[in-house]
Amino acid sequence: MPSERTPERAAARARVRAFLADAGIPAQEIDRAERDDVLDLLVADRLLVPAERRYTEDDVAARTGMPVELARKFWRALGFPTPGPDERVFTDLDVQAIVTINAILSVGASRVDSAVQLARVIGSSMARIAEAQVSPTVMGGPLAVLLGVEDSIEAADLFTRLADEVLPAMGGLLEFAWRRHVQAATRRAMMLRRRGAGALPSLCVGFADMVGFTLLSQRLSEDELAAVVSRFEEVAHYTVTGAGGRLVKMIGDEAMFVTESPVAAARIALGLAEAYADDELLSDVRVGLAEGPVLVQDGDYYGPVVNLAHAVVGLADPGTVLLSDDFHAALLRELHPAGREADASDVDGEFAFRAVRPRVLRDLGRVQLWVLHRPGKRATFGGQRIGRGWERLAEVLHDIEELRDRGERLLTEGLRSAASSASPHPGAGSGAGEADGGDAEGPQLEGAVHQGEGPSAEVDEPA
Repeated sequence: MPSERTPERAAARARVRAFLADAGIPAQEIDRAERDDVLDLLVADRLLVPAERRYTEDDVAARTGMPVELARKFWRALGFPTPGPDERVFTDLDVQAIVTINAILSVGASRVDSAVQLARVIGSSMARIAEAQVSPTVMGGPLAVLLGVEDSIEAADLFTRLADEVLPAMGGLLEFAWRRHVQAATRRAMMLRRRGAGALPSLCVGFADMVGFTLLSQRLSEDELAAVVSRFEEVAHYTVTGAGGRLVKMIGDEAMFVTESPVAAARIALGLAEAYADDELLSDVRVGLAEGPVLVQDGDYYGPVVNLAHAVVGLADPGTVLLSDDFHAALLRELHPAGREADASDVDGEFAFRAVRPRVLRDLGRVQLWVLHRPGKRATFGGQRIGRGWERLAEVLHDIEELRDRGERLLTEGLRSAASSASPHPGAGSGAGEADGGDAEGPQLEGAVHQGEGPSAEVDEPA
């Protein structure tokens, strides 16, 4: 622990203690936190939730009029563990939150089951935002800088100075983003309403899958893997949103997106394939597209069309885009509203198509597939490109493994030779011969065996 006698640390300690005293924290609690070296945790608790924990579940129910069981449902839906019946963990802020929920329910703006479901979405979304804010792998995270300060007093002092600016700013930014997204979602819902009650939206669903991610994740350090994941998400966000799509979620090495327009989806798919192909840090992606009615719930999408798009991406080769037959037909309808036969031409403006033999997919049946590519750039199959930077890394790792295996073989031979020399029966010819002749029994270590992802299923050429 840094010396208490340094003027800077002494000044920081005085500022932190004064802040906590002004916040109403008893001196004994401050002393205990300093003695346990957790002053930074005490400051974080007080700044982030500036209220005293004073109520039990029964106290909250009495103050809000909401039954304990229902309040417990909302509490768990927001992502918080259920406290014991006599634990005083709730604050005035928690009471006000329950009052707000009660007010929404009382005016009929939402049913109880719908409100609980929305609370789950809010809780999971906010938890992810919070983790990102303090994650050291998020470049420029507003609170992540605190994780680099090892001394609790210095971290507490820095927190008090940053939080006054960062917390209100982040609250305002979250409200701004929420309003913009609610506006966009409301417009989509109102447009869908015109098609009739109960109608499911017809959307284009796409999946982009990064090739070779399993191999990379096994070979890279945590920092290197974080850089790959961050870059993968960055390219996906930039490409999808830039072309008018919505990035639904990132699932490890996979991105899911939706659009209303088949043309926009096709542009996104080709854009993703080209962007990742040109990125030295990342490997190629394969993209699959399908179109049709989908169920929208909690900000996610479900149904046979989603399943089909996910199955199609597994059939595509690295760096290529594969379409379902319905998507291909929808794309042609948007390109030519007057209508024309889907197979009238294999080139259509900025897009070119090539039919492949139908496939039978599990639980989906027989499906016709199409390859999408740029006119004049015939799609290639069977190749796989891992990011050029990681290709060099893979070569170095391979060389290191070979050197390690050679060392293990030499060590094994040396130990065997030493054991033979120390044998109490030096006259036994078989032992001496084995030591000198190189044909001794025992494990012979060969070169390293690399287990990567197997080759993807090739898309058949037209018969």
